[in-house]
Amino acid sequence: LPMLHTIKSSRDFADGGNSMDCLNTQQMKEMVLYVAQHMIENRDFLSEIDRKIGDGDHGIGISNGFEAVCKNLRQSRPASINDVFRIAGMSLLNSMGGASGVIFGVMFLSAYKQKEVILCTDVETFGREMGNSLDAVKLKGKANLGDKTMVDAFEPAVEAIRGCTGNDFAITLKEAADAAYEGVQNTKKYAASVGRAKFLNQRSVGFQDAGATSVWLIFKYMHEWAEGRMHDHAF
Repeated sequence: LPMLHTIKSSRDFADGGNSMDCLNTQQMKEMVLYVAQHMIENRDFLSEIDRKIGDGDHGIGISNGFEAVCKNLRQSRPASINDVFRIAGMSLLNSMGGASGVIFGVMFLSAYKQKEVILCTDVETFGREMGNSLDAVKLKGKANLGDKTMVDAFEPAVEAIRGCTGNDFAITLKEAADAAYEGVQNTKKYAASVGRAKFLNQRSVGFQDAGATSVWLIFKYMHEWAEGRMHDHAF
């Protein structure tokens, strides 16, 4: 049998994990569903951004992908946080299509993929897993910071999470979302060197990257969920 993850806290999470500094499986499922629902709503916004320097279908892919995430997560009863990320990742991979489907699928599939079953995650563990995800995305997409891709938002977000000294998810995710947004703004300065936009070269300067924008939105909605749960005293 796989080993269960030991929580670094004296709290007993058997009553549902209602803590601001640790998310249990149900809470992670709720957070991912919240993100998915709001990503679907950004279909036209993301397509309009992509239309400037790409195919103009990024919003459609994201919408299709996160509709599948919603459907599959709602129909499932994940037994661990590992399951939540696996279901979300496979949903994106199988429904988005193209390079974006692979990359956004990898973003979720590469977090919490170890054999160790994780029932509750703190900020430190979340930062570690997002780091694993970032490494996988960079390897699969052959992209680095400054290449005008989702990495330009994802890497700053991960660094922000790792740099947080506290263990409050609402605060940490706010820092991550802010860093991702700054990364999106920075993509306007870059000439694309990866993907379809690379054929525009210097003509891509001045426009933000759609993939980076999606990553920012993911962290933005993660923060919104965490902030809302805190105000509802649900932790």
